Amino acid sequence: MIKRVAIICGGRSSEHEISCISAAGVLSAIDRSKYQPILIGISKSGKWFHLPESHPLAISDGVLPTIPDSGISVALSIDGFSAAGQNLNIDIAFPLLHGPYGEDGTIQGLLEIADIPYVGSGVLASAVAMDKSFAKPIFVSHEIKVAAGFVVRQGQWQTGSAEIQRAADQLGYPVFVKPARGGSSRGTTKVKSAGNFAAALVEAFKFDTKALVEQEIRGAEIECAVLEIDGVAKASLVGQIKIDAKYEFYDFEAKYLDGATTIELPAPIDQKISDEIRTKAVEAFTSLGCSGLARVDFFLTPNNEVIINELNTMPGFTATSVFPKMWAATGVAYTDVITHLLKSALTRNNGVLGN
Repeated sequence: MIKRVAIICGGRSSEHEISCISAAGVLSAIDRSKYQPILIGISKSGKWFHLPESHPLAISDGVLPTIPDSGISVALSIDGFSAAGQNLNIDIAFPLLHGPYGEDGTIQGLLEIADIPYVGSGVLASAVAMDKSFAKPIFVSHEIKVAAGFVVRQGQWQTGSAEIQRAADQLGYPVFVKPARGGSSRGTTKVKSAGNFAAALVEAFKFDTKALVEQEIRGAEIECAVLEIDGVAKASLVGQIKIDAKYEFYDFEAKYLDGATTIELPAPIDQKISDEIRTKAVEAFTSLGCSGLARVDFFLTPNNEVIINELNTMPGFTATSVFPKMWAATGVAYTDVITHLLKSALTRNNGVLGN
């Protein structure tokens, strides 16, 4: 029997457009002999709409796609999704939402209340992974190294900027300043001197009321994809991110708009180090209580020290995104990755009572 899958994209976060691009990827590759996709878009104002599959979801002439603020409204209740007074009879939800209101446990909680199985991590794992200030201590407790740094809340900066400035000075420049609960490198700044620190915090606070200040880690950027296959979390081959020298770091434009980023698969590193990274990726996934999938990002220093940067519970998901590329290199095609995720969503209990 063909299952009806709600492909949910857009959302209220700064990663709205990237979510749309991910949805286009899934729509193009989902196995239609087993699954019927139903496209649901969330506008930037938070309104939900039932959209035709023909809705433009790709980058066109450098313009990013968005969800409009009008259309056929969608409602979600304990009876499921409905549009225009008709129940959409959704069997599984695939929330391809990045950032706040999507990757942070909020929509996961909504789906659990509605008793709808969904792809990806549950409420707590999603929330903790989204907030790097909470994820980092958990990684440390599992003996996974993290970058040195500290948290700054917007209110603290307004009342105690001198003390926070001194803390950054003691950490040593360059430092990275980023939203604690952001994604796609939006609001992230590389700060090379004390004089630029305040402006970087102001930028981060545009995206979150809590920012992370972290010591720069010099080394290769290595990524590993984790996928649950038949209930077991497995790690892909690891890849190394290559960035055009004109970029200071792996920022939003380098990731999505300029074509300046590539990934080398497998990463040109010693096999022993590669195996260590794969093991740590699964350990990070397990330590946060994740489900379904994650992309785990690491730094590899010149002396082969492995340092985790972050774990993404809903990474970019087009066929050319890093997560599917790593699995393709490992021998699992894009369509099969999607099928594994949908299968696991139907067999897993995320909530305390089960879903």
